[in-house]
Amino acid sequence: MATLSERRAAFRALHRSGCFAIPNPWDGGSAIRLAKLGFGALASTSAGAAWALGKADGDMTLEEVLDHLRFLVGVTDLPINADFEAGFADSPDGVATNVTRCIGTGVAGLSIEDRTGRTLYDFDLAVERMRAARAAIDRSGEDVMLVGRCEAFLVGQTDLAATIARLKAYGEAGADCVYAPGIRDLASIARVVEALDKPVNANISGTTLSVQDMASVGVRRVSVGGALARATYVAFEGIAEALKTTGKLPS
Repeated sequence: MATLSERRAAFRALHRSGCFAIPNPWDGGSAIRLAKLGFGALASTSAGAAWALGKADGDMTLEEVLDHLRFLVGVTDLPINADFEAGFADSPDGVATNVTRCIGTGVAGLSIEDRTGRTLYDFDLAVERMRAARAAIDRSGEDVMLVGRCEAFLVGQTDLAATIARLKAYGEAGADCVYAPGIRDLASIARVVEALDKPVNANISGTTLSVQDMASVGVRRVSVGGALARATYVAFEGIAEALKTTGKLPS
């Protein structure tokens, strides 16, 4: 097994050039299968992990998320990036405390969102929260990457310039990588990349775009959120429905 230091170093190296896909497993089986397919890193999905527990996205407790991250880190040699939602606290001090605990699970990276429910945190507070996460990582002495997420497009605030301004501020506050999920057209994604001096993560879920499309405009890493988990559950329900209605399994 690779050491945590080796995994973290490998994860940071992936962000230095090129473009890589970082799929999102939701349990041990999906993580192991993705590792066998040859991906270089994996990212947790808050939605997929919650569904596996019979919960809605966003309803997992901090303790459940930490347990889930420890589990993912333990079942594969690959670096794991944590979908750490909004840090499970509103205050910068609370975010710092929880980020410290997240680092202790063995993850190679973690993301902090800037929303609570359907509302974005005030700009200054969002920046302070990111700065607190950065300080917690620095105090730990561990080489864990910080991803600054702007959730504006997911809550219906689709002003691209405002989103870019937040991403820039998060980078200045210490984020190593930035991410604005919900931006679905390549021209807008290209504008984000052009405006930032940090590696940019993009998501191809709900788009017709490919990893190659993202690479063509300079995106550094491409994730899929809960798409793999969702597709699996849809297939499962279709097979189960066939069993119920026909008494057979699809051939």
